[in-house]
This record gives sequence, C-alpha cells and structure tokens, in this order.
Amino acid sequence: MVSVVIPTHESERALAHTLAALVPGALDGVLREVIVADAGSQDGTAKVADVAGCQFMVTTGARGVRLSAAAAAARSRWLWFLQPGCVPGSNWIEELVGFIRARELASDAIDQAAVFRARPDRNRAPLSEALALIGTALGAKPKPSQGLLIAKSLYQRLGAHHPEATDPETELLRRLGRRRIVTLGCGMMHTG
Repeated sequence: MVSVVIPTHESERALAHTLAALVPGALDGVLREVIVADAGSQDGTAKVADVAGCQFMVTTGARGVRLSAAAAAARSRWLWFLQPGCVPGSNWIEELVGFIRARELASDAIDQAAVFRARPDRNRAPLSEALALIGTALGAKPKPSQGLLIAKSLYQRLGAHHPEATDPETELLRRLGRRRIVTLGCGMMHTG
C-alpha cells in the first residue's frame, strides 16, 4: 500500500527510532517497503537499515537527488516521506489508511496529500505546545518533520524533489500548496 522513503546521512540512532515505530505497519501489511536513501554514511546507518529489512540506496548528490531516486524506485502508489527521528503517534496506521482510502474513493481527491500533526517533544513547555496547536489551527505551513504522505502520481506531476533546492522537502511542500495538504489528527514527534 505505502512505500516509506527516509533520507539519511550519519543517522544511525535517529533511523532506529523511526523504524521501530513503523514495525506495526509492516506487520499489518500497510507498509510495502521502506527505502533508506543514504548519502554515504560511515556510522551504523546501513546496518540499522539492513537489520530492519529496508532497501538501502546510496546515492551521491544532494538530498533532492536522493529523495527523487528513492521515490522512482518505490513500488507503491503512495509515498510517505519521513525524516530520520520522526516517530508517529500510536494511531498512525488508522489515520494513514483512512486518508488513503478516502482519497482513492473520491475521483478528484488524489490531488491532496497529508502531513501528520506536529507533536512536541517531551521537554517542550505547555505554552509552546499551546502556541503550536494554535498555529496549526490557523493554517501554519507544514514542515518536513511532519512526514508527507502523497500519491506517487501527484508527486510525479509536481516534478518530484528539485535536485538543486537547498531544502528540497520544504520546497516540495511549498509547490504542493497549503490548500492541497490535509493535516491528520495523529501527531508526529521528532526525536532529534
């Protein structure tokens, strides 16, 4: 159903956190594959990916090049771009599957993508959490750390990640546009 794409570089610990959170989705058959798009890490990133059964792609070049190459290799109709260290909340499977099913049933809704609600780390002050929730409610711009779930066909129509972009993930979200991005109720925490 979904191909996960995770760009890495010296991301051993952060990748382990993310992959551990994805295990229930793999067991349920929601995740078809996880592609780790690496920039030539020298730490244990490759070993972590191998132990978890991920496809490990080493691609030279900028982050946008790696992301585009991994997306092109993906076998699923849906792509989920995650940063290493991103950990979705406990009900992520239901949210993800619900979004995909709703979009596939609506004839024109494949033009929408989704991000998860930003969830603060455990050390964030309550006031910071309240301001973040208000920002989300008022339409704050989504961030790559919220994970982007997008139909592969829409991703291709948008022209994929730009290889020259300084921040290709933020640039893709900008091109997608706030009106086409749904914020799911499930939170996404970034462990650093």
